[in-house]
Amino acid sequence: MHQTTNTILMVRPINFRKNEQTAVNNYFQEDIDLQNAEINKKAQEEFDGFVFKLKSFGVNVVVVSDTEESDTPDSIFPNNWISFHADGTVGLYPMFAENRRLERRDDILTELEKSEFIIENVVDYTSAEDEGLFLEGTGSIILDRVNNKAYCALSERADENLFIEFCEDFEYTPIVFVANQTVKGDRAVIYHTNVMMCVAETFAVICLDSIDDKSEKKNVLKHLKEDGKQVIDITETQMHSFAGNMLQVRGEKDAQFLVMSKAAHESLTQSQLAKINNHCKIISSSLETIETCGGGSARCMMAEVFLPKS
Repeated sequence: MHQTTNTILMVRPINFRKNEQTAVNNYFQEDIDLQNAEINKKAQEEFDGFVFKLKSFGVNVVVVSDTEESDTPDSIFPNNWISFHADGTVGLYPMFAENRRLERRDDILTELEKSEFIIENVVDYTSAEDEGLFLEGTGSIILDRVNNKAYCALSERADENLFIEFCEDFEYTPIVFVANQTVKGDRAVIYHTNVMMCVAETFAVICLDSIDDKSEKKNVLKHLKEDGKQVIDITETQMHSFAGNMLQVRGEKDAQFLVMSKAAHESLTQSQLAKINNHCKIISSSLETIETCGGGSARCMMAEVFLPKS
């Protein structure tokens, strides 16, 4: 079992904008003084530049276009509704925002099968939406695939019982905690685990300051350290530059890369960069419009494909 894959699924946007339905609890989203058509055009340019850069390092990127049929401003973030696993299982997840549920598309699975990926089984949690319960894929769940551990910061978009059910179904040990950020002087729950934490093969990047409960923080650190991960701590300010929203991928000749946005890259100190570079090289790309309006960054845009091939 590998922690990283060289195949990424990405969805090219056609109606990207600030999603008013997600902005209620995603404090990373901000207004921008542009018309929606201009926002979408800039997001497409950032998306295309990002894909080009990933491919230039030998990462296999499967690009699917969003459709005009439904209003899906956040389709650029597929990792929230789907996950792919090495035994041929696909996970489908319940989404907090009603317009995000329209992102789930069977034709994307068909597209992967056309590319000779094998899908053996689909585990579908989406009926939890009827009960107002949500678990937004690898936005809510950070997987250590080698050590079979799953980290989850509980929020409106990450229900604890659903998370435990996922861990039982996929045979992961659950590590649960609450992560907060300061919003207008108050502590508010962070909407997705993957903006404050990234688990790579030999290291982890994490905003420890966001875990207010000392015993929860200690428990997270214990698990990371017992699995031999070097812990690279980031500040809350760096987290707001999406320095937690990173993903390690494999490129040409199985070389490992840590993928992040330009803003995240520029927020890191020389010491933090040196620690990361001891493990792997960095790929970064400008995602300013996507980050500002979407409240998500590089990691959110990449759904890792671990499916076997025929």
